[in-house]
Amino acid sequence: MTFQKLVIQQPIMTPSTNILVIGSNSFSGSHFVAEALRSGHPVWGVSRSEELEPVFLPYRWPDPATGQRLATAENFSFHSIDLNSQLPQLLELIDQVQPAIVVNFAAQGMVAESWLNPTHWYQTNVVSQVALHDALRQRPFLKKYVHVTTPEVYGSTDGGWIREHNHFAPSTPYAVSRAACDLHLHSFHKAYGFPVVFTRAANVYGPGQQLYRIIPRALLSARTGKPMQLHGGGYSERCFIHIRDVVKATLQLALEAEPGTTWHLSTQDPISIRALVEQICDRCGVPFEAVVEESGERLGKDQSYLLDSSSIREAFGWSDQVSLDQGLTETLAWVDDHLDQLKTLPWTYQHKA
Repeated sequence: MTFQKLVIQQPIMTPSTNILVIGSNSFSGSHFVAEALRSGHPVWGVSRSEELEPVFLPYRWPDPATGQRLATAENFSFHSIDLNSQLPQLLELIDQVQPAIVVNFAAQGMVAESWLNPTHWYQTNVVSQVALHDALRQRPFLKKYVHVTTPEVYGSTDGGWIREHNHFAPSTPYAVSRAACDLHLHSFHKAYGFPVVFTRAANVYGPGQQLYRIIPRALLSARTGKPMQLHGGGYSERCFIHIRDVVKATLQLALEAEPGTTWHLSTQDPISIRALVEQICDRCGVPFEAVVEESGERLGKDQSYLLDSSSIREAFGWSDQVSLDQGLTETLAWVDDHLDQLKTLPWTYQHKA
């Protein structure tokens, strides 16, 4: 196993540095936009779909500190551009903006469904990404490219906590596609000095998350009595990290991390999916059996992802600040505040090619 040298790059960007976010409609992308705006950066957001409803866009929410929405016409601009079919339009926008930082959250992200349409995952997560990176490497104004990837490239971490490395063992088409893109970017960094920084976060959650994800889905089921499926009995282990901790780290890495480095973002507190849902049921005052329907394990399911996050803790003094208890309280409050609306929206994954 190889370990990276802990390095901190002197910040080369100012608080007004232009940042372009690909996948700004995603849960993590939209929270990152909000964090970047809070820090004073002009942001351009790109997603293939039109902007989501404000309930899923934290940069459209009032800032608790000021009561004003974070995004204004002066500091944020959204563009609906599909990376798979509209790369020239995306490059035209990039050339207009000339961002010093590009942060890429865009990917086909659902694991189970990647078995059903694997070519969609490889097209979006590999082929289209390679075309983008090959164009970006020729843009001299780009100082940092943050590639938001996944611990699933490692496969199940059954041997315990793992440090950052490139020894991959993906077990699903989704994970294979992400590992292939990561290796491609490593080759571009070595060959061209492409300024990539990789982040791999544990299971992210918080207000505004897609309703098919385990925490909002369990909260909705507990509040409405509509049962949910628990694959394999929920005995796999994960570390759940609040989105606010993740985007703070991601912005710091975008500004200060050395190109070519990889960083794990995780808590140090694993929990089984079953125990997590039991906590949610207890919090909502409903019996576990009334909410959960157990089903078979999904194909290629990894037992655990245990990411050693000591590198970013030691190099940058970062630490996760939001406990699971506090994070669940915040997420439940978001569900309760918008329950009437959320009940009318799809709670299952809606695939787009």
